Amino acid sequence: MRKHVVTMASGESFEVEEGTKLVLALEQNGQDPSHRCGGQARCTTCRVRFLSDEPPMETTEELCLEEDGVLGEFRLSCQIRVDRPMKVEVLMPATAQGWDPGLDVEP
Repeated sequence: MRKHVVTMASGESFEVEEGTKLVLALEQNGQDPSHRCGGQARCTTCRVRFLSDEPPMETTEELCLEEDGVLGEFRLSCQIRVDRPMKVEVLMPATAQGWDPGLDVEP
């Protein structure tokens, strides 16, 4: 399976198998993304900002962000599959919100 490097805003980086949901890749590598709805693109808590070229947005993510009036402000890591090298910043760390990380996300 092909792998890509995900780099955090802090400079920390790790390899991720292509096709992995970004939110899972972040969690599996010691990051702290929130995700309160279990990867359903409803809660918008798994926010990330891309510091590199971002992958195309799928319809589910676009509709959710548009409905909430935040389209273009951030991306939802539960809706993004790692398909290229990425540099991202987690915008709502779970611990900063006083939350446990969230519901399990389907791989």
